[in-house]
Amino acid sequence: MSNGRHIIWTDDLDYDDWKADLEEQYPDLTDDERMAMMYELNGDYLEDERTNLNIQLSRPILVVGDLGLWHGRRMGYKEISSGNIRDCLYSERDIDSATWYVDKNGDLRCDAVHHDGTNHYLYRTYKDGVSDTQIDNLKEKLYRGIATRADITRVTRRLGDEIAHVYGFPIPRRQAPVQER
Repeated sequence: MSNGRHIIWTDDLDYDDWKADLEEQYPDLTDDERMAMMYELNGDYLEDERTNLNIQLSRPILVVGDLGLWHGRRMGYKEISSGNIRDCLYSERDIDSATWYVDKNGDLRCDAVHHDGTNHYLYRTYKDGVSDTQIDNLKEKLYRGIATRADITRVTRRLGDEIAHVYGFPIPRRQAPVQER
């Protein structure tokens, strides 16, 4: 864990971290060939993480995007209708680098770098019992770029609890607000 983040998968790699193992396993390859091997192996690990996170939820997953576009930052959203956490581990074709992680709040996130900037994605699932109207109101606020963290948490819940269960790392329990009398 670094910076309060449990990294699930990244392609932001440092060859020095892999070099000794790759030299031992592939002594006849050049450094360039070993570096290509590093990226190939890491790509295979992404498929392993999708297998690990084959967790079916009862509701769709809402992806809230803080998008770095050529004309500035914008808020956006999309839904992953399958409701399966593994389907969060896919990125658009024009992404240069992506890192999926669970943050200190137990939220699954992705930082995706592309030619115009960086997109930051937050993945949450709709809470059981929320109405279609509540969901539509949240989507409208997201579309207009005025949704707050409170708006999002009122209608959705984090995915980190399921993910932490798979990998065995701790995340802080949510604290119930203290009621004043």
